Amino acid sequence: MRMHYGFPIMAGLVIFIGLLCAPFALGTAVTKEYKQPEVKLPAGEKECVESTQFMRENHMQLLNEWRDYALRDGKRTYVNHQGKEFTISLQRTCMKCHNSKADFCDKCHNDAGVTPYCWDCHIQPEGLK
Repeated sequence: MRMHYGFPIMAGLVIFIGLLCAPFALGTAVTKEYKQPEVKLPAGEKECVESTQFMRENHMQLLNEWRDYALRDGKRTYVNHQGKEFTISLQRTCMKCHNSKADFCDKCHNDAGVTPYCWDCHIQPEGLK
């Protein structure tokens, strides 16, 4: 049996595989170098509520826990992994250091392609728009 259609089949497979892999190749080619936002701690503060790595990976879970503690359980104090106490408050604790929504919150969330719902309930502070 002769392969009359060998070349067209192989060409079709190469084109198919090329189209299948194109989004990955283009995504790698246009990926920009990501720069973490700067965090400027207020005078007298040396660290965040938790470690930087913990906050990058788990801040939304922490904020959800804080919401539940404050609104459902009436607790207003959070004790971190090192035993230090913090007031459970988005605006008085978190926004004290992360005081620019545009430069901090929006930059990370836009880069990650997520839309947080914090400001659905909280009033966005003046100057943070």
